[in-house]
Amino acid sequence: MWLLACTASTGAAEPALYPGLTFHAKPRQVALDAATEDWPGLLGPRRDGTSHETHLLKSFGTTGPNLVWEMKRGSGYASPVVAGDRLVLIHRIGDEEIVECLQAETGKRFWRFAYPSHYMDRYEFSNGPKCTPEINDGRVYTLGIEGTLHCLDLETGHVIWKLDLRDAYKIKLGFFGVGSTPLVDGDRLFINVGAEGGPCVVAFDKKTGRELWQAGDQWGMSYASPIMAEVHGKRRLLVFAGGERDPAVGGLLVIDPESGKIETRFPFRGRRYESVNAANPVVFDNNVFLTTSYRTGCVLLNLEPGGGYDIAWKTKSLEAHFATPFYRDGFLYGLHGASKHGTSVVCINAKTGDQVWENAANWTLSVGSGSKEHEVPGGIYRGTLLYADGDYLALGEDGALLWLDLSPAGYTALARAQLFRASNTWTPPALSRGLLYVCQNDLDKDTGTRQRLLCYDLRGP
Repeated sequence: MWLLACTASTGAAEPALYPGLTFHAKPRQVALDAATEDWPGLLGPRRDGTSHETHLLKSFGTTGPNLVWEMKRGSGYASPVVAGDRLVLIHRIGDEEIVECLQAETGKRFWRFAYPSHYMDRYEFSNGPKCTPEINDGRVYTLGIEGTLHCLDLETGHVIWKLDLRDAYKIKLGFFGVGSTPLVDGDRLFINVGAEGGPCVVAFDKKTGRELWQAGDQWGMSYASPIMAEVHGKRRLLVFAGGERDPAVGGLLVIDPESGKIETRFPFRGRRYESVNAANPVVFDNNVFLTTSYRTGCVLLNLEPGGGYDIAWKTKSLEAHFATPFYRDGFLYGLHGASKHGTSVVCINAKTGDQVWENAANWTLSVGSGSKEHEVPGGIYRGTLLYADGDYLALGEDGALLWLDLSPAGYTALARAQLFRASNTWTPPALSRGLLYVCQNDLDKDTGTRQRLLCYDLRGP
């Protein structure tokens, strides 16, 4: 089942300081009537970027919210995840992928687990992991850039079971390595494996790693991640597959999670070979919204009770590169565009597909001082959006943090700060108990600091 050597985890009953951690200041106390929750997986507890937290800080000046702690980290685009007082991060340093469990409020470390990784990105992007860990029932599930799957004990970091997807399913690593985050739901773990000739999707027993079923034989591993949704009163697994394939193929699979039976198959992927499906499906009112980039656009499907679909509309008004859009009160909001300076925030009428408005969401920044002061462009660009406490929280591609009011009436920036000025800030942040966890993925042009995980205090007074 497993061919790679592993480094044993180093666990501790109490968290400890370690090189690379800097603690700045204690956060505020959580307001007594504030709602809080864990952030246990990709895009949060509902896998859709929404948070039920309240009493969050909505005004923080140009410098941003207070920095609680920061740690030096390696490469990768995986988000941190939080359950209780534990935060888990996967990243790469040198020739190792590293899973670390930290105390969420202080950054101190409970344990560290590492194993070899020798992946080299063919397009010279990050060589680190892209799949976000998942915390579930006292366990942590991680999937590395080369398909190394681990189930670890959250308390100790000890390996419960492990599997090499390359060996088990003969997968190819695709344009940017393995990047479809697994989904844990009930007693099962679902992965868009994307092997040539099949399987496309595999279900495992989350406790043992035993395979339960396979589905699909045509479409590859995408960079979107499986979601579970209720469709016509039944729970259904939705997988937006489609990565490196020649000819370019991919699309939506709607699957019975118990049997693995594919009930709906809808082809939808860019015609360009070097294109991937990366934004997760958005499900509402028995409809599913899909969007992908490179002159492909978006589509709304009306799913039928027994399987199958009708196409409600198609448009190119929202081509999300990788950020998952939002549905709210009859409208869709998302980040449109594949190139950094050609992006915008858009609003679409979900009933008709008509674009309601579009805003470039950019500005000018003054940097440097004295005779060296000059202006540079700033914007959300290919960033990410979260929805929390009644507003949208945007993390821009160059490290800007904004609170936004998005409605059919238009786009309004409520607050904006530049946390740092570093490219490739593509990792969705995590929000739990009023603390915001942000990954800096590149060199800060102002301070020279390299990759970091930063914890900010968003607790309202």
